[in-house]
Amino acid sequence: MALALTEEERAWAAGEGVAPALAMATRIVAETARFLGAERLIPVVSAHIDGCLYHGDSGTEFAEKLIAGEGRVRVPSTLNVGALDLLNPKRVRGGQHHFEMALRMMRAYQALGCQPTWTCAPYQAGHRPGLGEHVAWAESNAVAFCNSVLGARTNRYGDFLDICAAVSGRASYSGLHLTENRRASIVLNTSAISPALKDTDAFYPVLGAILGREAGNAVAVIDGLPKGVSEDRLKALGAAAASTGAVGLFHVAGTTPEAPTLEAALAGQAPARIVNVTPEMARCSRDSLSTVAAERIDAVAVGSPHFSEGEVAELERLLAGRRFAVPFYVCTRRDVVGMLERERRLKPLEAAGVAIVADTCVVVTPILPEGGGVLMTNSGKFAHYTPGNTGWEVVYGSLGDCVASALTGRVARDERLWQ
Repeated sequence: MALALTEEERAWAAGEGVAPALAMATRIVAETARFLGAERLIPVVSAHIDGCLYHGDSGTEFAEKLIAGEGRVRVPSTLNVGALDLLNPKRVRGGQHHFEMALRMMRAYQALGCQPTWTCAPYQAGHRPGLGEHVAWAESNAVAFCNSVLGARTNRYGDFLDICAAVSGRASYSGLHLTENRRASIVLNTSAISPALKDTDAFYPVLGAILGREAGNAVAVIDGLPKGVSEDRLKALGAAAASTGAVGLFHVAGTTPEAPTLEAALAGQAPARIVNVTPEMARCSRDSLSTVAAERIDAVAVGSPHFSEGEVAELERLLAGRRFAVPFYVCTRRDVVGMLERERRLKPLEAAGVAIVADTCVVVTPILPEGGGVLMTNSGKFAHYTPGNTGWEVVYGSLGDCVASALTGRVARDERLWQ
């Protein structure tokens, strides 16, 4: 099927009376759409940009080429994490060239008109497109949350295609933008899992890891979860599913907006496959998130996706004024840091041994001490990427487990509900 551009889009691509950056961005979006077999482009109402994370000089030079071509985003666009903690620059290890190029990249995206949110959870920073709206989001957990929990429509846009969509205000009408591609074809039945386990925060990254492995890039619906699963738990579920698989959309029957019922998520059709999630499967999935059976840990890291206000409050409740024996890294949004400062809660956390990391995270930026060690986390995404990105081993546990372990430096996990 041939791609049909509007008269305006053809003029943009040809550079007729428009800035060079708009012409280049439109051509890139259009050529990608042709490759995907799309029949047309669609306007988008917002974007979330992942290309602002420095991986090499070419990324910085691409953003600066857009600026030189008078580029400007046409839709509200938030920025994912960068490669620096701008609030605490000395926290990041690395050479001068790395620092300068990463900073140039972050400044370039702001110059293009993007909002300096520097978070992988823009949906908890006020960027929440509506049900059925077409957007161009990047960053795997953000894509999963946007499609699944908000019901907006986006594909998993990669670096640099995301900013081209923001500059042109267009995306390929393909993939998860199409209603027929949003129907669930797989059912994950969780009825065999105890209500007590479903009521723990540790279960949702574990379920997400199962979802990612079982679904790959297919759309699944999860049945049997309690109604009213919190956003933080859905956030954790989607992040793990997008890491262990390529999940861009999942449904939760009775909770997410396109799945008021199981039948609605399936669009009235029979599923291609039903996966019955057993307690044994859950235990194996939990164990797979650890790479070592360690007795001691060297650090804890939480906040992938970035910690919310509610998660910080839960950490404070669990900590209860005590002090950690090992470093405890909390990755979060800079607006959460500002809230903690205003409410005079930041210094007590730091005095207890909490290292607040803003604008980035410890798995994509060299913040953890050199030489490796054992990192404990409650994040399925951290558990998946930490070994390859940092060289550290991982132990997975609940937030309560992480706090209890960090107080002594010895692994402490509540095993009762996993038996």
